[in-house]
Amino acid sequence: MRCLRFVPLIVLVTLLSGCQIRVLNPASDTAQTQSNLIYLSFGLMMLVLIVVIILFTRFVYKYRETGERIGCIPGDKKENKLYEIIWTVLPVLLLVVLAVPTVKATYDLTYKSAAGEGFKQDAVNVQVEARQFAWTFTYENGKKSHTELVLPVDKKAALTISSVDVVHSFWVPRLGGKMDAIPGKKTHLAFVPNKQGTYQGKCAEFCGSGHATMRFKARVVSEDEYEKWLRTEGE
Repeated sequence: MRCLRFVPLIVLVTLLSGCQIRVLNPASDTAQTQSNLIYLSFGLMMLVLIVVIILFTRFVYKYRETGERIGCIPGDKKENKLYEIIWTVLPVLLLVVLAVPTVKATYDLTYKSAAGEGFKQDAVNVQVEARQFAWTFTYENGKKSHTELVLPVDKKAALTISSVDVVHSFWVPRLGGKMDAIPGKKTHLAFVPNKQGTYQGKCAEFCGSGHATMRFKARVVSEDEYEKWLRTEGE
């Protein structure tokens, strides 16, 4: 029981740490869907954990050694069909509750990011090229940027991602999941940023000695500001 003395300290350190889990602070429709799945998974895990803790505490208390039960061994129960059915059905139900929205979201997001020509319609199309150890973003008017990806808010962004050397992984945690950049192949990622701001982007696949420096900024701005940037900045 001595370890329980440290619980308040652990809780206090956690609350004061100021940690920000970016994937749980979404700024796009895709990231919101993924965040919801994380919350669902966490909720189911906590439900199981709470039940296990309650049962464990109950059994420890019920079958604890007392003065009257020293050396007493409880009788062995051969079977209990009700409990066996419950322990079999409950895990299956939990898996179904988790699997159905996960599979649906996976297929929806995959289709959204790779739906042929429909992928580029009514979208801001950006060619994303990865190389050791930098990113190049090329827009439809030929404008290029190496340090930041600029996108208008509330408008679909359609990214076509490639690599010129090794496998990289494009990732802006607050805008959506990772997408590999593969030499000789083009991959696609689509999302609608719905919050203005500047978000950290990085390569999420170890790609060599300069991997840690392969970072960029994803800046989501108003449509007017985006059009102005497109005309006046870049290479």
